[in-house]
Amino acid sequence: MRSERFRKPIHVLSLHDVIILTKPEMPTARNKAAKVGSGLISIIVPVLNEAASIERFLQCLRERAGDAEVIVVDGGSSDGTFDLARNHCDRCLNAPRGRAVQMNAGACAASGDSFWFVHSDCEVPPGCLQQIADALGQPEVLGGFFRIRIPNERFVYRLTDSFAHYAGLLLRTRFGDHGFFCRRTAFEEIGGFPEMPLMEDAEFFRKLRRLGRIAVISSRLISSPRRYEEIGPWRLTLTYGLIALLYLLRVPIPALATIYQKRCARPDRLIGV
Repeated sequence: MRSERFRKPIHVLSLHDVIILTKPEMPTARNKAAKVGSGLISIIVPVLNEAASIERFLQCLRERAGDAEVIVVDGGSSDGTFDLARNHCDRCLNAPRGRAVQMNAGACAASGDSFWFVHSDCEVPPGCLQQIADALGQPEVLGGFFRIRIPNERFVYRLTDSFAHYAGLLLRTRFGDHGFFCRRTAFEEIGGFPEMPLMEDAEFFRKLRRLGRIAVISSRLISSPRRYEEIGPWRLTLTYGLIALLYLLRVPIPALATIYQKRCARPDRLIGV
């Protein structure tokens, strides 16, 4: 068994909320610490038209987070995603389209005392459940997120996964591709994700941060560059940055949704999916 020293925070930043950085878990065989106290961790995955990759994603999730409850929530896929996913998860649900709606539906169906919301276009790191359990094992921590890495060496991607990380710490904001996790009690107190056309993740994080400490796990979720390649990396990065800035300036969400729809949305998808 590994030394307990690897399971404790290694640094603390004083940024009003006190953000806790946890040390990455070293790769091991499946770690049984998939629980916080005696409570199960439920992983909730919203999907829409992910047939090309959903099985590969869920197989990796099972390998690295096999002791968790995995719930897939389909928003009305037309490519067979639901049928492919149902053989690789504990529960596969249908819900109205929209990421916030789907994640809330998954949380309502979940059995766990803690929730982890994961996008299906990422790869979770080894030891991820242990790191979540370690973070939530500290009573003052109500939730947290992972760092991300886009597997491409172009400078534009470092703006997204490195520079934006530190900007987010300073601005005390974060978005859902970072894999939010939280206690069920905190999720219920917040009221879940606000069912709005855009920025539901930022609004959720803002409310979670006000409740208590937020853990930052330094292990990286490997995030797919597919959206950047489809839309254009500079176009998408700059548009995301503009929307984030306008959101912080309290520009109304419908105006931000219009910008997103014109600049970033794929023709086969609605905002928020």
